[in-house]
Amino acid sequence: MIIIKSKQEIELMREAGRVTAKILADLKDIIKPGIATIEIDRFVEKSVKANNMTAAEKGYCGYPASVCVSVNEEVVHGIPSKKRILRDGDIVSVDLVVENKGYMADAARTYPVGKISDEAARLIETVEKAFFNGIAFAKEGFRLSDISSAIQKTVEGEGFGVIRDFVGHGIGSKMHEEPQIPNYGKPGRGPRLQQGMTLAIEPMITQGSYEIDVLADDWTAVTIDGKLAAHFEHSIAITPDGPVILTSLD
Repeated sequence: MIIIKSKQEIELMREAGRVTAKILADLKDIIKPGIATIEIDRFVEKSVKANNMTAAEKGYCGYPASVCVSVNEEVVHGIPSKKRILRDGDIVSVDLVVENKGYMADAARTYPVGKISDEAARLIETVEKAFFNGIAFAKEGFRLSDISSAIQKTVEGEGFGVIRDFVGHGIGSKMHEEPQIPNYGKPGRGPRLQQGMTLAIEPMITQGSYEIDVLADDWTAVTIDGKLAAHFEHSIAITPDGPVILTSLD
């Protein structure tokens, strides 16, 4: 069942979203060659606590960290580590969920580490463009798969692959609510969008095959061909005036 949120519930999510957005913005100055990914986790945990909120990923289904940090061919759910040192030319995806008084906000970014290749930069640009092309259809009356289709067309039009095994989702008092939101599919399918829906839209894309494998830690998902992956996500609310991004600084 898709849960429609009240204005008060959406405002609690918006408060969590502002904190999420500020942390992701601040990470631009934290992420650089030579740091260990555990330093990203420590910064996130400290920043969330400073705002009297909770990093909701920690302990979720046994996940051991406050944030997911995925490097290069890692698509999602990478576990921060003292041993994983970022190097010039890497790209790193950070996926953060913040809880505020029982309501969640979820967002992700892929960052360059130092100077990256033109192809890696184009991958990052494409995943962001796919998100915004997708939410152009996040309006009352459109169907859910209209978002999915727009994302797929954008990504594949640039010659990249769309991850199938992980999808976007509803969000609210739970991190993952209905509906599931694939980043691929034909338009005109699924539930009609309506005011009060809150959705985490998150294209995950790769330079090569969309097939993935999960490492022995049972969390880290990697591209099966070792090609780079990128991730971009915001939590949004459907309103009469169109989509409102809840995880922005505005």
